[in-house]
Amino acid sequence: MIYVDIPVVLEKANVVFNMDHLAFAGDLPVGINYMYLLANRFKEMKTKGQIIGVFHGDAAYMTLNDEAYNAYRKVTTGNPYKELIAELIKQGVQIEECAVSMKNHTWGNDDLLPEVKVHSGAVGRLIQLIQEGYVQIQP
Repeated sequence: MIYVDIPVVLEKANVVFNMDHLAFAGDLPVGINYMYLLANRFKEMKTKGQIIGVFHGDAAYMTLNDEAYNAYRKVTTGNPYKELIAELIKQGVQIEECAVSMKNHTWGNDDLLPEVKVHSGAVGRLIQLIQEGYVQIQP
């Protein structure tokens, strides 16, 4: 039996996941999993707010479509994260890619999964969201 001493009830919460590095539990990206769990928790608790995933740096490739993913990773499997990201978007999570990371890898908007939004730079975007009151999660 578990007794909760401090119940956590969030009426409103805006959260940004800083997806700048690779962290896995088995083959599952930890940050993507946490976004999924938090989106479900928000729905369950009727929490108002927004979850945003800001992909850049070493994790930037996770938002690529199959063709671009295969070329970048030198594989033929397609993007194994595309269904997870599509589900997050379906749940209302905003998935964003960094234009600086895209430029560094010579990726264009057509290389991204559907409905992934592009911002002009991840560090500036994180600062902007934190100034707007978003809580940053660094998985």
